[in-house]
Amino acid sequence: MESRLKVLGHPVHPMLVMFPVALLVTATIFDIVDTAGGPNFLAEVAYWNITVGLIGGLLAAVAGAFDLLAIPAGTRAKRVGVTHAGANLAVILLFAAVWAVRLNADSRAAGGALIAIEVVGLALLGVSAWLGGELVDRLGVGVDRDAHLDAPSSLRPHAAGQQRIGDMR
Repeated sequence: MESRLKVLGHPVHPMLVMFPVALLVTATIFDIVDTAGGPNFLAEVAYWNITVGLIGGLLAAVAGAFDLLAIPAGTRAKRVGVTHAGANLAVILLFAAVWAVRLNADSRAAGGALIAIEVVGLALLGVSAWLGGELVDRLGVGVDRDAHLDAPSSLRPHAAGQQRIGDMR
């Protein structure tokens, strides 16, 4: 099933997910290092990583919703997609809670309880990433129907009258 939202022939959702994942993982690492006695600025950087990670996560969710809505009901892909989306929503809510607690605090430092929430969020994020891989690699969601080892560049338009591989019988 081909992605519904593309830029220059490539699906947008996978382009966007790497940023929030990297930012939230880095924020958690920085918070752990800060709590273990690292430089004080790491807590501030972690807070801003969460801020930007949440924004990026919401943008990735919007792009992912285009593909999720196009998956036929009653399929395994739909069930996996809904679980993937739900796990990502839980991650966003967990990190949003951490962000909200730190927003007006005297210090941006996370401390043990907030770090525990971040670690739970990362565990869910890992499960969700696996589910996303399952959607693409196993179930073919978001994959161009003309994909094959010698496919032409996505920047080249299909010639008029040229059969697409998916249309061949």
